[in-house]
Amino acid sequence: MCVLALACLSGDVAAHNISESNARFVEQLNGPAVIPFLYLVAKHMFTGYDHLLFLVGVVFFLNRPRDIVLYVSLFTLGHSITLLLGVFAGWQVNAYLIDAVIGLSVVYKAFENMGGFDRLGRFRLDTRTAVFLFGLFHGLGLATRLQNLTLTEEGLVTNMLSFNVGVELGQVAALSAVLLVLVRWRHGSRFPSQAFVANAALMSCGFILASFQFTGYLLDL
Repeated sequence: MCVLALACLSGDVAAHNISESNARFVEQLNGPAVIPFLYLVAKHMFTGYDHLLFLVGVVFFLNRPRDIVLYVSLFTLGHSITLLLGVFAGWQVNAYLIDAVIGLSVVYKAFENMGGFDRLGRFRLDTRTAVFLFGLFHGLGLATRLQNLTLTEEGLVTNMLSFNVGVELGQVAALSAVLLVLVRWRHGSRFPSQAFVANAALMSCGFILASFQFTGYLLDL
């Protein structure tokens, strides 16, 4: 978890950021380009810390494979809907505000994992509903980045579908590595006490991400 915390503080803090070289490469493509889109997006999602931090929170206490599949599928469904609709429908949203919500989604899940909502005794969303709704915001965040690129209309549907598949492949690869670490960690006798600290660190990362985006929004006014 310390590695995840450091990841929040290093590099570009813009969520779903696409490197300049990759952006130029994508804009030069003309027509369907399935393999390039699959590779670039899977690579991006494997290092997409905002995406991964939320998913770490989602699977942190999940043990049964069917529960993991259910929650990840709900997130994937929400993510896919807004990723595709955001691009094809041309939804214009402020990238800073969307990315701030993505940061707060990490805060929400970490707080839930720490039993925060239970102690407050207040109304909260069903976890499955919350994961799906935050998936919508995560997908829209990536759609806002794509809208900044000049993409050719030829083969756009194929390329966007490839883009979406690449997102999910990268997500599965990264999440598999996370689950291997979690499974081993849970067998440790100190896991219950360490879990609280880990989620506190996760929450701090979410606040850091959200604060950078809110700051960027205010400076951009």
